[in-house]
Order: sequence, then C-alpha cells, then structure tokens
Amino acid sequence: MAKANIPEKGAIVQRDFETYSLAPHVAGGFATPAFLRKVADVAEKYDAKFVKLTGTQRFIIVGIKEEDIDAVWNEFEDSSKAIGLTIRSIQMCPGARSCKRAKQDSPGLGLALDKEFYGKPVPAKFKMAVSGCTNCCPDPWMRDLGFIGTDDGFTAVVGGKGGGTARIAQELTTGLSQDQALELARRVIAFYRENGKAPERLGGTIDRVGFENFKKAVL
Repeated sequence: MAKANIPEKGAIVQRDFETYSLAPHVAGGFATPAFLRKVADVAEKYDAKFVKLTGTQRFIIVGIKEEDIDAVWNEFEDSSKAIGLTIRSIQMCPGARSCKRAKQDSPGLGLALDKEFYGKPVPAKFKMAVSGCTNCCPDPWMRDLGFIGTDDGFTAVVGGKGGGTARIAQELTTGLSQDQALELARRVIAFYRENGKAPERLGGTIDRVGFENFKKAVL
C-alpha cells in the first residue's frame, strides 16, 4: 500500500511512495561544521539515498525508511519541523555580517523571525525572506512577507509567491527598524490567521479583503 506524507513527523513521502525525506532545521541556512558532520553521519547511518541542499536554505535527507523516522529526528538537537500548513523556513542572505553590498543586518531580523514564527500554524503555508539590499538574493518579492534592506531601514513587501500561479509581492511600507519589522510581521501573521481561508496564500487573502483594508489593519 502506497504511503503518504506524515506532517506531524515532518516526513515527505518520496517518488517510490515507500521512503521519506526529512529536513532538519537550519535557521537561516547558517550551518556549523558540527551540524554538517551530523547530517553526513545520519545519512550514512540510516542508509539515505542522498542529501540535497534546497532552495529554502536547508538540507533534506532523502530515502529514510518509515521505521527510522523517529530515530533520525532524535539524532538532531533541534528537531523542529515545518511542513504542511505552517510558517516555513525564513530565507535570508548574510547581510551586513559579511556582504559588501548589504545595507542592513538581514540575519538579525531573519533569525528573530525564525525564532518566533518557524513551524507555527497558519491557514496555508507561509513563506518569508529577508534581504540585506535591493539585490534581493533570497527572493523577498516572491514570498508572502519579505523585507528588503535599504539605507533607511527595511522595506516590507507582501503577497508574493512562487509555484504554478506565481505572483510578485507589493510594497507595504518602508524605513522600518528591525524591531518595527518584527512587530509588523506579528500583525501581518495575526491578520492572516484571522482572515485567511485555506488554501489561499496571503496574497489571495489580500485580494479578497482589499489591499487598503489590509494595509489599514496591519500598519
């Protein structure tokens, strides 16, 4: 009998409908050497098919048997999971911590968002990204909520998404400090939780209630 995803265990069934992929949480994609060794050791120990670095700045360990899922998660200090109707991994660039083009500390904001929101429930999947400059390497314009570093602070954009019906976000406000951006994220997510109707993403909710009504509610 073909198997299915197991959301409560963070397990995505693979093409063979027998094995699963697991994605240990890597906040912001900042991986220590010890974590990299752990991923390699676990992949070998449980006979994974391969390890893949994803577009969401994390690793997936592919080809895990169902009976090994719990054991694999127990190998990692951070076993938090985010699949299904949750807030997904927050993407971010290195920002002012290393990049010469950066205007703002994108990891400072991104890691704060990760700590507060990663894996929390929402009406449909919800993606965020933080860029340190207008090059927008983590694609904030293609996320439900994105922040872009400028000389004046962070610009917030909302309603973007990828996939088969991709859409570009629209600008919400500018000149935010890190604290202001974090507070705005709280209000945007609270609004989405109250007004969103699955399976619509935030952009669909904004279309339904009207951008000006949304803007008035969150600013």
